[in-house]
Amino acid sequence: MNWFVAKVVYQIICGNGNHTPQFDEQIRLISAGTKKDALAKAHEIGLQEQYAFKNHQEELVQWKFINVPEIYTLSDLTDGMEVYSRIEEPGDPKSYMAWLQTKSAQLQEHPLVELHN
Repeated sequence: MNWFVAKVVYQIICGNGNHTPQFDEQIRLISAGTKKDALAKAHEIGLQEQYAFKNHQEELVQWKFINVPEIYTLSDLTDGMEVYSRIEEPGDPKSYMAWLQTKSAQLQEHPLVELHN
């Protein structure tokens, strides 16, 4: 078996969708024999993990699977290896950096608590 990294993308739709478009890009670790098998497995995960719920305003919120746009072979798993990279171009760099510092501080204060965006 080989290890692969796949990007699985969902569109988040709230109510009738009249809001700023949101997409959840998830990076998944996949074990498969071939890249083709890994792609199929990532696609199946995307389909299986679509879900919907009602928010506090009783609007339907959906995570709708879009596709798997990227998949990479991990030739060797090593400590500290880069798994994913993305260049961010924020409209307000100071706010972005402040947000990063806040998230980091929260993680250092509460390393066992799951923090979300």
